[in-house]
Amino acid sequence: METLLPLARDCAAILKENDWTVAVSESSSGGLVSAALLAVPGASAYFRGGGVIYTRGARRELLQLADANVRVRGATEAYALIAATQICSQLETTFGLAESGAAGPADSPYGPAAGTTCLAVSGPADLTRTVETGHNDRQENMRAFGCAALELLLEALKAKVRG
Repeated sequence: METLLPLARDCAAILKENDWTVAVSESSSGGLVSAALLAVPGASAYFRGGGVIYTRGARRELLQLADANVRVRGATEAYALIAATQICSQLETTFGLAESGAAGPADSPYGPAAGTTCLAVSGPADLTRTVETGHNDRQENMRAFGCAALELLLEALKAKVRG
């Protein structure tokens, strides 16, 4: 968690300074992104909520995304963008952030190799990214995925500030 906090502080500062809000849909990072954002004092000014969308059932119930409306695999940039857009819309935020991947130690039954995650930010501009750590250490991958998600959010925030 300590490695995520500096990134979360940077994101929080920009969000608060601009009166922007964020919602998070994460999977294989297991809530680390939300926890890091919430660890920054004053989080209620910018953090609207989120969830760990770890199964298709959670996707249906928490994101309100029917299987028929999601015609892509879960751990893809296309799916991450769908999840980011949906959480942003549901919680009426400026930005939505989503992460979906396979932390390990085994590969995901849905396709991606352990150590792979797909990220997306939805908002004034959409960004996506795939991260591959090259190993199957579950805890290390979860931390790496959380950091990568916050880095992508920070990139989107800075791009919006620049206009």
